[in-house]
Amino acid sequence: MHYVTDKPVEATLPPHLTLLLIVDPVSTSCRIAQEAAKRGHRVGAIWTSTTDEEERDPARYGCTSLRYKFELIEGRDWTATNGEEIAVVHSIVNEAARSFSLTIAGCITGSGLPRSSQLADGLAKEMGLSPCTTPTTMIDVRNKFTQQTLLETAGLRSIKQVCGTALEDEAIANFLEGEKYPLVVKLDQIGIQGGKIQLCHTKQEAIDHFQYLSQVAASTGAQILCQEFLRGVEVMVDSVSHKSKHKVSMVWRYDKGSVNGERHVNFGMIPMESEAHEAALAIPYVRQCLNAMGMKNGPSHAKCIVTVDGPVLVELNFRAHGGDGSWCHLARALTGGYSQVEASVDALLDPAAFEQLPDAPLGPFNAHGLQVYLVSHSAGEVTSMPGFQVMKHLPSFVSLSTDVAVGSTVEYTTSLSTSPGVCVLMNKDETKLNKDLETLRYLEEINAIFEYKTKVESLARPTAASYSKQQKRTGSRMDDMEKPSLVRIYSNDPKLTRQGMLMKRMTTIDASKEVVVVVDPYSTGCLVVNEIRNRGYQVIACWTLGFSEEMKTHTPGAAGEMKYFAEIDEQEDLADTVKVIYQAAGTLRVVACIAGGEAGVDCADAVSERMNLRTNGTHVANRRDKKIQQELIRDAGMRSVRQSAGSKWETVVEFLQSEQYPVVLKPTDSAGSDGVKLCHNIKEAKEHFHHLFEVEAVNGGYNTEVLCQEFLRGKEYVVDQVSRDGIHKTMMVWVYDKRPANNSAFVYFGMVPVDPNSMEAKILIPYARGVLDVLGVQNGPSHAEVILTPTGPCLVEMNVRAHGGDGNWRSLARGLTGGYSQVEVTVDSYLDKKQFSITPNLPPTPFRASGQEVILVSYSRGRVIGTPGYDIIRELPSFVYMETGIKVGSMVERTVDLLTGIGSVILMHEDESVLNEDIKRVREMELNNELFEFERSGAMLTNASQRHLSEIIVGDDF
Repeated sequence: MHYVTDKPVEATLPPHLTLLLIVDPVSTSCRIAQEAAKRGHRVGAIWTSTTDEEERDPARYGCTSLRYKFELIEGRDWTATNGEEIAVVHSIVNEAARSFSLTIAGCITGSGLPRSSQLADGLAKEMGLSPCTTPTTMIDVRNKFTQQTLLETAGLRSIKQVCGTALEDEAIANFLEGEKYPLVVKLDQIGIQGGKIQLCHTKQEAIDHFQYLSQVAASTGAQILCQEFLRGVEVMVDSVSHKSKHKVSMVWRYDKGSVNGERHVNFGMIPMESEAHEAALAIPYVRQCLNAMGMKNGPSHAKCIVTVDGPVLVELNFRAHGGDGSWCHLARALTGGYSQVEASVDALLDPAAFEQLPDAPLGPFNAHGLQVYLVSHSAGEVTSMPGFQVMKHLPSFVSLSTDVAVGSTVEYTTSLSTSPGVCVLMNKDETKLNKDLETLRYLEEINAIFEYKTKVESLARPTAASYSKQQKRTGSRMDDMEKPSLVRIYSNDPKLTRQGMLMKRMTTIDASKEVVVVVDPYSTGCLVVNEIRNRGYQVIACWTLGFSEEMKTHTPGAAGEMKYFAEIDEQEDLADTVKVIYQAAGTLRVVACIAGGEAGVDCADAVSERMNLRTNGTHVANRRDKKIQQELIRDAGMRSVRQSAGSKWETVVEFLQSEQYPVVLKPTDSAGSDGVKLCHNIKEAKEHFHHLFEVEAVNGGYNTEVLCQEFLRGKEYVVDQVSRDGIHKTMMVWVYDKRPANNSAFVYFGMVPVDPNSMEAKILIPYARGVLDVLGVQNGPSHAEVILTPTGPCLVEMNVRAHGGDGNWRSLARGLTGGYSQVEVTVDSYLDKKQFSITPNLPPTPFRASGQEVILVSYSRGRVIGTPGYDIIRELPSFVYMETGIKVGSMVERTVDLLTGIGSVILMHEDESVLNEDIKRVREMELNNELFEFERSGAMLTNASQRHLSEIIVGDDF
């Protein structure tokens, strides 16, 4: 509320003898105070206990030159007791005015909080000043429910609503039952801590938020307001009134959109010329609203939704438009010299100047511009703000308001409170303005505005095991692997799910009398077991020492229930292990011993060698050791990784002090990407080095040595091969699709097959085969992880086992090759010499179909209440298979690493264009957050306010 004297003080007294009182001059009202002071008037600030010392500093709002004539602070200069507050403050103010020989010309509230408005109201009445609104009744026109009631009484379009304190109220119950959702549920008063506005999409959400607000408002006297949700263009109409004459100073349109999992995020505030369609409808409507509420004097701003049926008031605030007045520069430039701030001072202290103002801004504007709310697509602790310097050098730059500094924590932008700042852009050339806006948005999208304190980044590829973790983060890796809870969805098209399926065949006449030992059969190893059993053999599962019980249950969906002829445990002595195998086999002849997983490689080599079976032997000691692998290929003259390994920090510190960062740290005998981290400085490297000795490895047991390696720059490939008697046949070459996302540099988006006739494959395949020869691998499956650097291929690690990932790629590989994959050929290499001999040396080119594994990426977070994206993916023409650990009740985080992976989809089709369209559709669903429905955390629909934005950076020209 605002009150002014009926006497034309500006005509009888010079400005330096007049006093304007402002209760809590925060945000834009501080700029009003500064404008009044610039004109020579004196300003007195009256501070209530709702403000703190920081909020009382004019510099917070860019008003560095403002000096108050005096300041009265509640608790220091007066205390509110026994309802005598107004009289006490009035007495102090009068004494101050007399001591300075000043005449009080007006008293206004600078804050929208009830406490400030009530004090301003009371003081004005006590001083006999004329009110802002006609005091014909005792109703509170600030109350949102009251406002809508007054509009309805005046015959104006208003929001359908009910108000009350209990769900049992008949009007409330009927409204929640019968009104179309979504609905807005909020308090009928502003400024109550915790009283957030929420857009409720279901009746239950509305009930839950109603009950929450009931607790918040229990001691305040506020009621809960339930309103229809208006669909249309949201505009803000800034007005200034003098003696019931209402002049519009600017109309703004809010630019809202979806980002970071929220649908109603403010991207900006765009000025509208008065003749624009929505503005032309809103201006006369808002003036009618002001009259209906008895508005006479001072600034106001009305938020409206221009619907298909016309404008509808959301709320009317009897104070200046907020946002710390960061829009003032822009408004003045567009109108040719004034904004709501200047017009307010005119109405309060210079009516003659007010009369000279147009009823609404005259078009066309003198320039083009807008206020941009910065949107962060990342989060972290800020170490620098390079994007701010880029913004300041944009030709259209006017000002930047932000409270982000070095050491601040930036969050993903989901509401105004998480916006990192506001930038005003303006240019006479609209093309240049749009180009600058595009540049600013591009900076946001590539996360170039802020640099963050580096965090340890995982290079791990998401797998079925990680999808089942449901985002758990604990000290032990084994905790992460507990109780897999995977959702597996298969295509109903047998052409896709059984693409190129091999016929069951018996390899020997006596296969039913033979048995194969598979050591640690998990992940893809389970598929190998089933392929062996499908050919008539029995299988003995041998579990190595220390192998976890949890990992024994890690079975791919395609494997079904695992059945073994027998299960045995590795013994402390090799001879004893072999003895136990013979005892378990009984009358069956043991014909092969195969590694079913990374942990079983060493045992399988030793057992097969001892039992005179097909083997890679043990003549190359510690073949699994990643450090040994690099040393062997280096000695053979092949490109290898610079590295150092040790069990003590002192052993590796010299390497880590001299090597260029980032560097990779991992256990020397890791399974796949277990424990692999990218460290950006020596501090992070030291922390991860010690961490690896404290946690349990994914296969059980503890790490004994840590490998530190150079970080290889280039695309990462996987070369899947199967060998027999030193003849290596390539099953498939894959390239990982890794890109930045969610402020993480290495997010997996998929695994794409590589044409064996491509230049990359022609370089990678001979290199990978050379590594196998150096390592003495002559039999069985392998997959090499290789980085194709600018200086050629370089081994990351060679895994002498089948490609992992639960073998989800198997059906895709079969479709691409026309009938085989690494799984089938692995069994051939041990049990069917003839079939192996006729298997092609390379996959066919071109492939028999087009396909890839699409790894799903989440750009939002929340608790899942629905999975509509699954149904859409299932119906895609190229859909084959999907595996995910996310279902109703799961908590989804933004995907940044293995622990936040949400699943993978196998897509394959004969027509490459169909495949590409399906991939595009999946990526669109990710970006638009259509994979999941989340519990609503409350869409904030409040007005723009940057009270949380403190530092003001202004362009030199303004």
